[in-house]
Amino acid sequence: MAEGHSLYDTMGLVRIVSTDPEGRASLEYEAKREQCHSGGVVQGGFITGWIDAAMAHAAIAKNGSGIVPMTLEIKVSFFAPTRPGPIIAEAWLERHGKRTSFYEGHLKDANGAVLAKATSTILLADAGRVVAASQAATGR
Repeated sequence: MAEGHSLYDTMGLVRIVSTDPEGRASLEYEAKREQCHSGGVVQGGFITGWIDAAMAHAAIAKNGSGIVPMTLEIKVSFFAPTRPGPIIAEAWLERHGKRTSFYEGHLKDANGAVLAKATSTILLADAGRVVAASQAATGR
């Protein structure tokens, strides 16, 4: 992978539209032809990733940067094909817990049509512990 290339680049993030401490987030992506399978339809893993990232941003907006949102479970329902072009992933807190929270989100096209919806159970992991465990695992 090229130096300086990030997950945001791979996913096609255009901008973080908004975050709200109530536990909401909206992210804009550009769905690319390279993310499509046959028929010019975006592969479902990218769609899941876009909504998952919006839910993570919503969790961080609610809980602060001292946590790392770790997805324990995610369920996605696909309503319509996602095609190349601008899309919006929105997410919101459904129920807040001390260590686990429940989030929902959806993906919309440029006209506001909902293309997919998701629900997720998120572990609110302590950022310091996550970083320390990563450093121990990689030796850095």
